Amino acid sequence: MKRIALYGGTFDPVHSGHLEIARRVSELFEIEKVLFIPAQVAPHKIGRPVTEPIHRYAMLALATQNDPQLLISTFELDAPNRRYTVDTVERFQSILGDSTELFFIMGADSWSEITTWREWERLLKMVNHIVVTRPGHEVDRTLPIPDARVSFTDAVKKDVSSSNIRRLAAAGRFDELSQMVPEPVVEYIRKYELYRETNERKLHS
Repeated sequence: MKRIALYGGTFDPVHSGHLEIARRVSELFEIEKVLFIPAQVAPHKIGRPVTEPIHRYAMLALATQNDPQLLISTFELDAPNRRYTVDTVERFQSILGDSTELFFIMGADSWSEITTWREWERLLKMVNHIVVTRPGHEVDRTLPIPDARVSFTDAVKKDVSSSNIRRLAAAGRFDELSQMVPEPVVEYIRKYELYRETNERKLHS
């Protein structure tokens, strides 16, 4: 069977932590392809301004262009209404069929909120889940329901924050940004002046 992992998120922006998670999880779980699925708007992030989908997709494309193992799906971006993870997983199960073993990658922050997700109990039974813990942070490994297929890994040592990256970009600190974000993505952020509003709001607050 093929082993494919789905990796959802806003990716605003994609950074080296996301990429290391995809690559390390692929090694540890013998996964052939990791499919990044940028969200139109994550249900739990409604209320926070999110960068336009075209920019987030473009940054993902730049970050993964030299790694054939890392792919991108616009499944959620193409939807006029927001989608839930359970719907996305169900759709990919239907597309890929029984010849593929599906995994879903999530961070420890998402795991801590899993009981607030739409149909979370069904979701946990649908596919294998890989929870990537953050360095120095404890995570509750107690499974909320029986029969859930959940693995935990602390193999990824990078602890990079998208919110911190947005703050650095807003302040024009691109040298520091280059240590956390692939260079083509840094140049894209600079060219299209992304995240500048974060700085403007801060200055006028």
